[in-house]
Amino acid sequence: MNQTKGMLTEDWAVVIVGFLILVISIVGFILAAPVYSWNNTVELTSVVLSSKNLLLILIQLLFIVASSSVAIFSTGRPIKSFLTGFPIVYLITIIALILAGSSIIRGLNLEAVIISLVLGLIISNFFTVPSWLKSSLSTELFVKIGLVLLGSGIIFGDILKAGMLGLIQALLVVLSVWYFAYWVCKKLKIDDELTMMLASAVSICGVSAAIATAGAIKGDSKKLSYVISLVLITAIPMMIGMPYLANYLGLTQEVTGAWLGGTIDTTGAVVASGTLVGETALKISTIVKFSQNVLLGLAAFAISVYWSYSKKNEGEKTNDKPTIQVIWDRFPKFVLGFLGASLLFSFVVDQSIVNEVKGSIKNIQGLWFSLAFVSIGLETKFSDLFKQDNRKPLYAFLIAQSFNIIITLIIAYCLF
Repeated sequence: MNQTKGMLTEDWAVVIVGFLILVISIVGFILAAPVYSWNNTVELTSVVLSSKNLLLILIQLLFIVASSSVAIFSTGRPIKSFLTGFPIVYLITIIALILAGSSIIRGLNLEAVIISLVLGLIISNFFTVPSWLKSSLSTELFVKIGLVLLGSGIIFGDILKAGMLGLIQALLVVLSVWYFAYWVCKKLKIDDELTMMLASAVSICGVSAAIATAGAIKGDSKKLSYVISLVLITAIPMMIGMPYLANYLGLTQEVTGAWLGGTIDTTGAVVASGTLVGETALKISTIVKFSQNVLLGLAAFAISVYWSYSKKNEGEKTNDKPTIQVIWDRFPKFVLGFLGASLLFSFVVDQSIVNEVKGSIKNIQGLWFSLAFVSIGLETKFSDLFKQDNRKPLYAFLIAQSFNIIITLIIAYCLF
């Protein structure tokens, strides 16, 4: 995307917006979270759709519009085209959140982001998405702001206190699974961009890792959407089936938790799956998954450096290698926001303030992610997953995920 002279890149814009949201929360402006959970139609109409709750949803809309407008204006994009269709995108997102809040969906342990993606896919595959609505689908903007806010929940101290074993397992799993996935993709002659995104998604932390990798290598958004769809679709049967398989194998809660945390690719699905097993399994699975999340920033940095040295800019001579400036230009700046938010909330902000604001920040973070997944759904044709040219990446993903399940179980058994 061409930037207007003097304007910020999108990555710097999301860092600024993300930290503005964090600072606003720290100084005392805590945005109240709307209620989306309901068990019957009476609760749906009297609580979720009450005038008080709808007002909170409207306030969130204004907050998100203001935040997005700052980012979009600073990157030189026209705000008018964004604002034209964004209320529709927001409305679809709220419908997805309300559906996800029903007792039936909660009983199935399905995350709000999955419902958001599915709703977007249904609309895009059965209806024609108008161009004025597509102009409001700022998927990368939404998800990168969400990732910066996600950093505030990655508290280094808590992970270190909870156990070094989780960090050791996370490191072993990420390295072994990433290289295996990379090797499989190369054997199947999958293109470099898709290889990097797929390997990172399988090995590190699913959707977030795929997005961070795409940012690091400036990857194709269609390929990113494809990888995200694979991650979310495979997470559902793994989330439900692995606890039962662990019980059949007679694994302890510690081993089961480490296994779940190292293999299931979305944090919410890990929590849901760990809950099916028990409190100890939930704790261990969360530690391992958070440990992998911590590695996200380091992995994105390593990938960006590797990509800069292995790929050449257009017009570069064959033997030329990128300079430090080129590496810096290609480095995904939102990763700095992610790490900065984690450091800020780990070592600078008082713990009492962290406890007071983390609920509100997590709510806003979830909203950004849901907006992103609705946008991904609206941009993606589900039928693309089954096209002939997409079968090799599908096979590679399933092979790598199978290896992930086996090697993580072995590592978890040895450590725990």
